[in-house]
Amino acid sequence: MVTDVLALASPDWLFHHLDVTGPAEDLALFRLAAAGPGVIPWTHGRAGEEEDLFHLLAAPPRGERVLSLQGCRIVASGLRAALERADERVRAAVSRPGGPVLFDLHRLVPVPAEVLRLGPGHPDALRWLWTHWGTTWPLRHVAHRAEARGSGGRGRGGDLAASARLSLAFWSADWTPWAALQQVRETWPALSVSVRPHYDDG
Repeated sequence: MVTDVLALASPDWLFHHLDVTGPAEDLALFRLAAAGPGVIPWTHGRAGEEEDLFHLLAAPPRGERVLSLQGCRIVASGLRAALERADERVRAAVSRPGGPVLFDLHRLVPVPAEVLRLGPGHPDALRWLWTHWGTTWPLRHVAHRAEARGSGGRGRGGDLAASARLSLAFWSADWTPWAALQQVRETWPALSVSVRPHYDDG
């Protein structure tokens, strides 16, 4: 049981507005660096999960077992294979540049390989995410803010602005990802990063 991080089994999703502003060239590079699939490519093995599921099916905590032991093994093995295929798709997506999520925390503050091997439920993995991201889940529903589309400015003579802006909205699990945002500020010192949590509504 992890007691020094906020890692709820059913997280409270909080809505945020994010603005990243600065020199247009720096912001363009940042947008390329920040885009990703929006997932964490865990590399932990699935064998233990298969065994746990087999025992759960073979000896359910309530009620009688409805499958034979062979059936329980087949179901557990099939689920493990499906999860491993999903893991491979995630890793393939992470290995490619870009992605549909415009502000991907793993792209900006990558989870180290030794942490990825622990798996999403491991206390040390949760602690790393809490310490370095400020949240233990990837961001969800990252999108351009409709009211801010087309924002930016123009420099002298009508050229593309020396200063530009990226305005996004996203949902974060349990807390604002302050730690990740601080790392972004340190990595991209030419950019200004502003976030506004909206605790009441989206």
